[in-house]
Amino acid sequence: MDVLRTPPQAPRANAYAERWVGTVRRECTDRILIAGERHLASVLTEYTAHYNNHRPHRSLGQQPPNPSPQIVDLNAARVQRRPILGGLINEYTQAA
Repeated sequence: MDVLRTPPQAPRANAYAERWVGTVRRECTDRILIAGERHLASVLTEYTAHYNNHRPHRSLGQQPPNPSPQIVDLNAARVQRRPILGGLINEYTQAA
């Protein structure tokens, strides 16, 4: 394994990192006024948990990277909404 240094100011050099940064900016940080470094860290922590545990990904067949293991009967289930980041993003799950 070799370390490859990416050239500065070359957005196509690391497509995966650029995709992540673009997604975070579009869905999260462009819509929130960040008050400081601690606030930014808490917002990014909460968004990362949402991104990995709930948000659907096209390349994974509309499944999140770490889906919850529960199986729910969709015919008899109620939908429950949980606000993320103060209501900027909403997660919808099946109510028990």
